[in-house]
Amino acid sequence: MIELLTANTPNGKKISIMLEEIQFEYKVTKVNINKGEQFNPKFRAISPFSKIPVIIDHEDKVSVFESGAILMYLGEKSGKFYPEKNKGLIIQWLMGQMAYVGPMLGQHHQFHHYNPGKSNWGEERYLKIAKTIYKDLDERLEKSKFLAGDYSIADIATFPWIARHEWHDVGLKNFKNLSRWYEEISSREAVIKGFDLLKRDEQIPKI
Repeated sequence: MIELLTANTPNGKKISIMLEEIQFEYKVTKVNINKGEQFNPKFRAISPFSKIPVIIDHEDKVSVFESGAILMYLGEKSGKFYPEKNKGLIIQWLMGQMAYVGPMLGQHHQFHHYNPGKSNWGEERYLKIAKTIYKDLDERLEKSKFLAGDYSIADIATFPWIARHEWHDVGLKNFKNLSRWYEEISSREAVIKGFDLLKRDEQIPKI
């Protein structure tokens, strides 16, 4: 049994999608980040930066924090979506999501979606970066069906962030290769199930 401690965010959805893909038994323990539950000492004991998601592998009696590390752990444990032959390329695209795609789109959310009108500089800066991210991903996906060759944890990590495309006002439909990738991943049964993290019939946004 894998216990997933998380909120309903793109980083949380990465892990529920992965767990559905590898068909591991799991349960979700909701962490209410709006009420500051991530700062509770018990949670901080397994998440030093007070961030979600975290998993507890009750079989192996180990906890893992940071979504990228969790995906790598689950990939190695299951033997799926993280093959040894392509591990170096997968890690590069996974780290690109962790260090750039997620953080920059997250800042775009803060200025453009949650706090519009508070900082023109912030809105303009992160909209420009969001457009660049879409362009970079589109260019990569012109050369490769998925980010690191075959479908992998790099795609699983990136997809939930692009699934918030309605917040970005970049126009996903304007990026042919990224749209093709998005629609293909959106049709996967495990992705559909994992995206509905809290089992509230949450649908993947269409292009």
